[in-house]
Amino acid sequence: MPATSATATGLAQRYATALFDLAKDDNKLDRVGDDLSGIVGLMAESKDLKRLIESPVISREEQGRAINAIAAKAGMDDLSQRFLGILANHRRLFALPWIAKAFSDMLAAHKGQIAAEVVSAVKLSPSELETLKTSIAGFVGQAVTVETRVDPALLGGVVVRVGSRMLDASLRTKLQQLEQALKGRDSGLAVQTSS
Repeated sequence: MPATSATATGLAQRYATALFDLAKDDNKLDRVGDDLSGIVGLMAESKDLKRLIESPVISREEQGRAINAIAAKAGMDDLSQRFLGILANHRRLFALPWIAKAFSDMLAAHKGQIAAEVVSAVKLSPSELETLKTSIAGFVGQAVTVETRVDPALLGGVVVRVGSRMLDASLRTKLQQLEQALKGRDSGLAVQTSS
């Protein structure tokens, strides 16, 4: 059963730390990080996979068989596959997005980088992503790893999160700000004309 964000985050940190230590010992940090990003990306693209992972109705055995088949077909590392099996066995697959994020943050810190999350309305081209990565690195003053995700609800633009800082340059937010400004102006006009 899915937990609250705070609970899932604490749980994710413990699982991510254990996986990070194992991957570090096996010299597979980048590979496991790529596998986690890949499975979370598949979750975002497939409602069926998301339902499989988050459903409390599907048994742990069924979840385990399905996630192992998906991991094997995706060519994931053996360590990643075993880890997903453990998550399924303990009914913790729902925490996978938080685990992947925590692992990514640890990997970035291990490399002396800072992790940034970029959410865009459409998939960014490699050149756009490289330009954005360079800009973020210049802003924060250190090397950056960038995780991307697409959210069509943004309409256009990007939202960048680096640590506790966020830059929202999305069209959706700009339209909301314009709407609020117009509402404020309308109420101001009403006050002026009534006096």
